[in-house]
Amino acid sequence: MHHRDAARLLPADPTTRSIALDLYERVATAPIISPHGHVPPELLLQDAASSDPVALLLTGDHYVTRLLHASGVDLGDLIVDPAAGRDGRTVWRTLAAHWHVFAGTASGYWIEEELDGVFGITAPLGPDTADRIFDEISAALARPEFRPRALFARFGIEVLATTDDPLDDLSAHAALAASDLPGRVLPTFRPDRYLDPDAAGFADNVERLLGATGRAGDFAGYLGALEDRRAHFIRHGAVSADHGVEEMLTLDLDPGEGERLFQAVVAGTANDAGRRAFRAHMLVQMARMSVDDGLVMTIHPGVHRNHSSATFAGFGPDTGHDIPVATEFTRGIRPLLERYGLERDFHLVLFAVDETTYSRELAPLAGFYPSVFIGAPWWFLDAPDAIARHRAAITETAGFSRSSGFIDDTRAFLSIPARHDTARRVEAGFLARLIVEGRIRVDAAERIIDDLVDAIPRKVFKL
Repeated sequence: MHHRDAARLLPADPTTRSIALDLYERVATAPIISPHGHVPPELLLQDAASSDPVALLLTGDHYVTRLLHASGVDLGDLIVDPAAGRDGRTVWRTLAAHWHVFAGTASGYWIEEELDGVFGITAPLGPDTADRIFDEISAALARPEFRPRALFARFGIEVLATTDDPLDDLSAHAALAASDLPGRVLPTFRPDRYLDPDAAGFADNVERLLGATGRAGDFAGYLGALEDRRAHFIRHGAVSADHGVEEMLTLDLDPGEGERLFQAVVAGTANDAGRRAFRAHMLVQMARMSVDDGLVMTIHPGVHRNHSSATFAGFGPDTGHDIPVATEFTRGIRPLLERYGLERDFHLVLFAVDETTYSRELAPLAGFYPSVFIGAPWWFLDAPDAIARHRAAITETAGFSRSSGFIDDTRAFLSIPARHDTARRVEAGFLARLIVEGRIRVDAAERIIDDLVDAIPRKVFKL
C-alpha cells in the first residue's frame, strides 16, 4: 500500500480529482479543532519523550490489536513484558509480520499516514523492514521535536478536548491553561459511571460524588452534586458533556418517581426495568442541566461493551471487543426533545455506529430541531468510505450546516492529523462530485469546505 500520492483518497476520475484537489488544498493546513477526544491531558503536561514505537502506535489502539487478535495473535503477546522476553522490538515484529491483514483498513491507512507524515518513513512495513523502521522511529522519539508539546504545535491543533471524570480536580487542565501551549486543551464532563446503575461500583461512585460536593443523599442532592461538578468543569473551560449509553432511551419523570428510582438504584434493589428507566430519565436531567449551564450535550449510543467475557477478564475493557448494535433514535429521543428540543441555546449532538440511522432518523431530526446536530461518523465508521457514506446519507435531507464537523474521538495522539486529513480529503471529493454533477457551484463548495473544518465545529461546540 505505497500510496503517498498527493491526491490519495480523492475521486479517480481526472476532472473530479482536479477540482477535489483544489478544494482540499484550501483546508489542508487549516488548524485542527478537535472538540471530542480521549488524549490524556497529562501527556501534554508532562511532555515526556515517548519510550518506544509500540507504546505510541500499538498499545491501547484497539483498532489494531483487535485485527491482530482475529488473525490468531494472543493479546498477551502484544504487551511489552521484558520478564517474559517480550521487548518493544519483539512486539513490533509481530505487527510487521501481520501487516498484510491491514490492507484496505482505516487502521492500516492511518498508521502509514503517521509513519510518513510524522516520521518521514515511506518504506512499506513488513518482516524485512520491521527492525529498520523500529530503529528510525526510536531515534526520532529521542529528539526534542518529537515530544508531545512540540508535536501539538506542529500538528496545528487549536482546540483539543479531553474526556474527564466528574470528580477530577482538573489540575492538569489548569496547569496547561497557564502554560505556553499554543492551543486550548479543554476538559469534557463524562458522567456515565455516576448515572448508570449497571456501572461497576455505582453506589460507591454516587457516595463519592455526594461526599465531594457535601450534598444530601436524596435525588435533589444527587442532581445538585452533578450540577456542582459541571460548574467546576465550566470554570476550567469545558464546552461539552458526553454520554455513552447502549440504548438510546429517554424518559421524562416527575420528581417523586425520580426520587423513588434513585433510592432503589443506590440501594441495589431496582430491577432491570427500574435501572433502565433511571438511565433514561438521567439523560433528560442531563439535557435540563445543559439548557441551564450551556454545556453542549453529546450522546454516543449503540455499543455492546466487552462482548468477550474471557477477554474482559484477562485484559480489561477497551481491548477490541466492543461491538455495535442496532440503534433507534426517533422514539427513544422524543421525551427529551419534547421537553428541551426547541430551547434556543441547547445543542445536542447525536452520534451513531448504526449507518441505517443516518438518513432515516438523524438527518430528519437535525433537519427540524434547531437543537439537534448530527455527530461525525464514529468509531468503526470514521474511515474513508464510511465518512463518504455518512455525508451522502445526511446531506440531501439536512445539508452541511446540521453536522458537527469532523471529530477524531481518539486516544492515539499521533493519529489526530491523519484522521482530520482523511476527513478533509473525503469532504473535498464529495463536494467535487456535486460540482461536476452541476448540483452546487464552486464558490458554494469553497465556502462549505472552509466551514466544515472551522465555522461549523466552532458553532456546534460553542467555541
